[in-house]
Amino acid sequence: MLGMSVIGLTSCKDDAEMTDSRVTYYVNLDMQGEAFIQVPIGTSYTDAGCKATENGVDVTSNIVTEGLDKIDVNAAGLYTITYTAVNKDGFAASVSRTVAVCDPTITTDLSGTWTVQGGSYRLYSGKQTPYADFTVKIRKDAPGIFYVSDFLAGWYDQRAGYGSTYACKGYVQLLADGTLKCLSSHVPGWDDSLEDFTGNYDAATNTITWDATYTDYPFVFHVILN
Repeated sequence: MLGMSVIGLTSCKDDAEMTDSRVTYYVNLDMQGEAFIQVPIGTSYTDAGCKATENGVDVTSNIVTEGLDKIDVNAAGLYTITYTAVNKDGFAASVSRTVAVCDPTITTDLSGTWTVQGGSYRLYSGKQTPYADFTVKIRKDAPGIFYVSDFLAGWYDQRAGYGSTYACKGYVQLLADGTLKCLSSHVPGWDDSLEDFTGNYDAATNTITWDATYTDYPFVFHVILN
């Protein structure tokens, strides 16, 4: 898809107004391969790269790639590669790819809709406020790597009625011993994220438990899911 816009430049000189309007063509970035890639831990990764055109002209050589050197194929987790190119008028365009380095030996699947159980609460200034019966959706995107719809377990999204923009979305990694490790988190409505996270999956009871520390107030959400 070709992206362009009209730029209006206005200046005043000798009480006469002059307007210069011109078209700028944004760089069209065509990422090669998938936007989400699974890489088994310990194996090599070769990036498919990205192509770029500006007003039909190949400008692939102008792309700046970031994050590729940060990928550790010996450490399971999520890694982001970003491709950026600037057009002749100085306007940037970018696209990103997620590389999931995963452990194929983790076969447990946590995907599904989970219910917040009694015993869950929000802790603030030493006071516990219990809550329950809200839902959290979990999606498996790679072995041992899962997308979580809300680390705050519905507190703002469902309980307060603010909507999904105020859910804390992100990814967790399930380790062999049942430990859950937070890989990323974000609340779009406030553009912030978790300060801390500890969690565990108990296969015997099919129960997920975590403590998510949110903001520096802090609020601690003790969540039990089943």
